[in-house]
Amino acid sequence: MRFVLDAEQRLFGETLGKLLAGAAVPGVVRDWAAGRRERGLALWRTLAETGVFAIAVPRSAGGAGPLPVELVTAFHELGRHGVPGPYAETVAAAVLLDRLLDRLGDEALAGRWLPAIAEGAALVTLALPPAAPYAPDADAADLALLVDGGRLCAAVPGEMRASLDPARRLFPVAPGEVLAEGARVAAAAAEAYDMGVLVCAAQLVGTGRRLLEVSVDHAKVRRQFGRPIGEFQAVKHHLADALVGLEYARPLVHGAALAYGTPDFARDVSAAKAAASEAAYAAAKIALQVHGAIGYTDEYDPSLLIRRARALHTAWGSPSDHRARVMAALTRG
Repeated sequence: MRFVLDAEQRLFGETLGKLLAGAAVPGVVRDWAAGRRERGLALWRTLAETGVFAIAVPRSAGGAGPLPVELVTAFHELGRHGVPGPYAETVAAAVLLDRLLDRLGDEALAGRWLPAIAEGAALVTLALPPAAPYAPDADAADLALLVDGGRLCAAVPGEMRASLDPARRLFPVAPGEVLAEGARVAAAAAEAYDMGVLVCAAQLVGTGRRLLEVSVDHAKVRRQFGRPIGEFQAVKHHLADALVGLEYARPLVHGAALAYGTPDFARDVSAAKAAASEAAYAAAKIALQVHGAIGYTDEYDPSLLIRRARALHTAWGSPSDHRARVMAALTRG
C-alpha cells in the first residue's frame, strides 16, 4: 500500500526539516546528555511554534489535533535529526490528560496543562510500566506523571540510570500524589501508550533513513583495496537490505496513523513499532560496518543516531512485545 502526504503535510515536514538542519542539533544533543538544557529547551520552544505539540492537543484545549498523520510527519523529522528530549512522552501525556479531562475538571490537572503543552510552555514526561517503566528527562520536566495500575500519580524521580543513548536520560519513578484513579485511568493510559508507540515508530524510521543516507555517502568515499567500498557487492547488499526494511516499515507507520480512533489502532501501531525497531536497528548496524571505528567516536555526529536507534529499539515496548500483541489481536479476530 502506498501512502502519499498531501501538500500541506509535505510542507509541514519540509519546514521542520529545514529548521532542524539549521539548528546545530548534534551540539544540542551533546549538551542535553551532559545536563545542559538551555539549547534543548530553546529548540523545544521553537518547534512548538511550528505546531509540533499543538497537533497532539485537542482544539477544545487550545491545540489543533489530535492529528496522527501530522504527528508521524513531525516525529519522522525529529528522528532524522536526533532531537533530544521527551517529545514522545509529552505527546502521550497530552492524550492521557485529554481522555481524563472530563473526570478531572477544566480547572484541575488536565485543564491547566494541556494548553501549556500545546504552546510548548510545558515539558512533560511519563512512565507507563511495564512497557515504558522509566520517565525520560524527569530532571528537566515541568510535570512528571506515572500510571500505577489504575492510578494516575505525580511521579517522584529516583536516581538516573545509564542509557545506551546518553541523551536519553532515564529515571525510575515512584508514585507520589494520586491525581486520579479508577477504570478510566487504565483506559486513558492504554490510549496514551498507543500514541507513544506510534510516534516512537515514526522517530525510528526517520533515524534509520538518516543513518542509511550517511552510510551511502560514506561508502562512496571510503576506500579499500584502491576502490570505494560502495562498489563491493557485500556492502551494496547490506545497504539494500536496510533500505527494504525501512521502506517496509514506513507504510506501516502511516497506516497505523490512519487507523487512529478505530478498533485496529492498537494492533496496527504494534505492527509498525516492531517493523520500525528492526529496520532502524539494521540501519544502525550497517552504519557501524560502513564507517568502521569512526562510527563509535563521540565526536562523529552519526554516532549519536546509532546510539539513538539502539535505545529506541526497545523503548515503548520491544519488537517481541509488539509482535505478541499483533498475534493476540489476530487470534482474537
